[in-house]
Amino acid sequence: MDEPQRARENEFENQAKGEDLGFLQEFFLFLRENKKWWLVPLIVSLLSIGVITLLAGSGGAPFIYTFF
Repeated sequence: MDEPQRARENEFENQAKGEDLGFLQEFFLFLRENKKWWLVPLIVSLLSIGVITLLAGSGGAPFIYTFF
């Protein structure tokens, strides 16, 4: 086995032994590495629509009308 292949295997083993990242940390790293910053406003707007939808079926419905 040559040296570069052995180094790659050691790096893989070290990463496998490391602690798992959380979903939000992993997603942020994905955005940063792949330069997909245009996804941030899309996800924020979808989350806000979801929150408004949940509040519309509850006691918070009268407060939603003040947004519009």
